[in-house]
Amino acid sequence: NRADGAAVDAMRSFMDTVRMDGTVVIGEGEKDEAPMLFNGESVGDGNGPDVDVAVDPIDGTRLTALGYNNALSVFAVAEKGSMYDPSAVFYMEKMVVGPEAAEFVDLRLPVEQNVKLVAKALEKPVSQVTVCVLERPRHEPLVEQIRAAGARVKFIMDGDVPAAIAADRGAGVDMMLGTGGTPEGIIAACAVKATGGMIQGRLAPTDDAEHQKALDAGHDLDRVLTTNDLVTSDNCYFAASGITDGDLLRGVRYQHHRILTESIVMRSSSGTVRMVAAEHRPEKWGRWLED
Repeated sequence: NRADGAAVDAMRSFMDTVRMDGTVVIGEGEKDEAPMLFNGESVGDGNGPDVDVAVDPIDGTRLTALGYNNALSVFAVAEKGSMYDPSAVFYMEKMVVGPEAAEFVDLRLPVEQNVKLVAKALEKPVSQVTVCVLERPRHEPLVEQIRAAGARVKFIMDGDVPAAIAADRGAGVDMMLGTGGTPEGIIAACAVKATGGMIQGRLAPTDDAEHQKALDAGHDLDRVLTTNDLVTSDNCYFAASGITDGDLLRGVRYQHHRILTESIVMRSSSGTVRMVAAEHRPEKWGRWLED
């Protein structure tokens, strides 16, 4: 909790130095009971473009607390009104693949068929296809189906945004499957927009109250949401910095008076992906953090 609180405070302080009139539409919010960066909060310096903002100061809070791999800090912006509103349905079924397989798969198909379609698109045997899955009891039947198809399973404890990007970029996994956070799915869609990959999702209410809330909001719970449904604009940005070492980025490193970070920045309109290795001097941050 202390790690998450520190990340929220730091992201909020620096975000207000950015020239934008932003509204948080995917934030810490009700799901994480956070006091800041909640849905509807205004961020930025109030000038510049009107934008939707999606944040997850720590994707993988438990990973950070325990020093495990693949914790990220993530942030995305898109043109105002372009990010999907899940109406407090916190979980969704998700599938992510890279651009090579984007036109082949469909969440409505059986798992075995999708795995084989990915293998065909990547021109590799099914036995060499690796599927990333959150390690949760709810995914035991899914894992059985993946293995029955002949593919490999890579489990992750938490943090499905880095897993989605890794699948999209072919960084050690070929696809991601399973039920995870809806906010994380929308954030990942901003990244996928830049690379030509694909994310599909279907809302998955966890109880009767959430199910009814979704129906009252007008959601079709059978509908498969595409990348363009989750983020309608093709003018969006995604950025992530590694907190702990991972498949995608190296984590924060401390060297005397310097802090070293590694980040990835994606711009959908140009399809540009930049890797940023940075050095920071924390004694110069005071004027932002004091505000």
